[in-house]
Amino acid sequence: MPIAVDIDVMLARRKMSVGELADRVGITPANLAVLKNGRAKAVRFATLAALCEVLECQPGDLLRWESEDDAEDDAGAEVSRVGVKTPGVSGL
Repeated sequence: MPIAVDIDVMLARRKMSVGELADRVGITPANLAVLKNGRAKAVRFATLAALCEVLECQPGDLLRWESEDDAEDDAGAEVSRVGVKTPGVSGL
C-alpha cells in the first residue's frame, strides 16, 4: 500500500505502549493494531486528530507516502528476513 503508517516510531519516541495509546485515544487495541500494521483501508480524521493530540505530533509524523515499488521491495525484504519463501503472496 502506498501509505505507510509510522505509529510504532512515535510510540517508541514517546515510550508509550499500544494499550496506553488505544486507551487515551478511545479505540480498541485491536483497531489500533490494524492501523499500526498498515492493514487499515481508511482512518477517520477524528481518530487521526486524537492520535496526534495524544502523541503530540503532526499527521505527517504518523503517515507517509511510498511508491508502489518501495512497498513491494519492503514486503520482499520482510519475507526474506524471516526465511519464508511463499510465491504469489505479498504483504506478509
